[in-house]
Amino acid sequence: MRTRFRDIVSALLYSADGRLFMALDNPSHGTVYPGCWKIPGGGVEEGESKLQALSREISEETGINVGSLSIKLIENSMTGESEKVLRETGERVLVKMTFFTYEVHLDKSAMDINVALDPHEFEQYKWFYLPELAAIKLSPPSRELFGKLGLVPGP
Repeated sequence: MRTRFRDIVSALLYSADGRLFMALDNPSHGTVYPGCWKIPGGGVEEGESKLQALSREISEETGINVGSLSIKLIENSMTGESEKVLRETGERVLVKMTFFTYEVHLDKSAMDINVALDPHEFEQYKWFYLPELAAIKLSPPSRELFGKLGLVPGP
């Protein structure tokens, strides 16, 4: 099996009323963590900065434009790996990832934010209150990140 190395950018998107955006990975489209809730993000493409990739990924996956907002790097020491089926070829590969997580505070309440979810990535989305995170099935990187940040209990 071939190995791919990727820098992955993602964002904790907070609504003005303090809720966190999470989306449920779509198991029918070869996503990395099918059936798990995760924060939006994705791989940095060749020639892109991490912030350019973050803005593009958030827009593609959620329809939310973060380009004009303040974006703060909050974590960059996490790594992970997972098997994935490439959409383009159907090839099964091992993806070794380095995660760069940012925090973005949106200027609207959760109910007022228009979300256009990418159905190839996600089945559904929800704006969670932080105490709710401990009770949902999180992707392994999300669980690790939220544990580091004190948003969910440790292992």
